[in-house]
Amino acid sequence: MENYSNSFEVKTTADKAYEALTNQIPLWWTEIFEGSSGKADGVFTMRFGDHVHKTMRVKELIPNSKVIWYVEDSLIAITDLKNQTEWMGTTIVWEIKEKKDMIVLQLTHIGLTPAVECYNLCTDGWRHYISSLKAFLETGTGNPHTK
Repeated sequence: MENYSNSFEVKTTADKAYEALTNQIPLWWTEIFEGSSGKADGVFTMRFGDHVHKTMRVKELIPNSKVIWYVEDSLIAITDLKNQTEWMGTTIVWEIKEKKDMIVLQLTHIGLTPAVECYNLCTDGWRHYISSLKAFLETGTGNPHTK
């Protein structure tokens, strides 16, 4: 099965994208954030209200090039989902590539495949937060989940 993947161009620099993925997550993903996302082996938890959370471990950081997170804990407590912990054990890979006056960001969510129950819901979420990240990088203002 094919993992969820999304590649997009952004008018920014590799160092700004790397900073957004390591130290500025609350500015584009969710304001309900705790922990450490800027160092290898750091652990951080993001919440989206009372019923959805993700706890990630930073597996690899290559400055201005790659960020890898492993999902240690996850809950998507939505009534229609039978398996509300599907993100657990998945891996999120961000790759940054420079291209003239912009960068290409490649997101691959290893383990998020069409066979996963939350696939449509989760890919809709990714599209929203990718759009927020792109806006944050280009304008300084993202559209994160708010408290």
